Amino acid sequence: MGRMHTHRHGKSHSIRPHVLTKPEWVKQSADEIEKMVVKYSKDGMTPSQIGIKLRDQHAIPLVKVVADKTMGRILEENGLRPDMPEDLENMVRKAIGLQKHLKENHGDRRNIRSLELIEAKVHRLSVYYKKIGRIPRTWKYKSVVAQLE
Repeated sequence: MGRMHTHRHGKSHSIRPHVLTKPEWVKQSADEIEKMVVKYSKDGMTPSQIGIKLRDQHAIPLVKVVADKTMGRILEENGLRPDMPEDLENMVRKAIGLQKHLKENHGDRRNIRSLELIEAKVHRLSVYYKKIGRIPRTWKYKSVVAQLE
């Protein structure tokens, strides 16, 4: 899949398993995996960090394949789903960091453009999350408000 604001293809990433059946080397049951996901979430880990930890330390390629539920569904059932989606929160955090940088470096034209592109992605994602009901319809990204948080 290509990137949104560039001509490069963006192929440098880990590859998701293409077989959607439970591998034979996974010894944990679905209940054990759900308990691990809940425990790691209570420890303050984000869903992507939980997935990486399960992959690297417990040899679980995909939670959905083994537990028959997505990680988001498991967190939602246990009341641990974060208020703001992780990808939107990361983009807002990146925009805040760029705004702080641009306060000190007024002539940094390249990062002014980068901030515009990041804010466009934030607005695009927020429209999607409002449409599916993941964030409130009244939520709005404002650069001044984001700096205060």
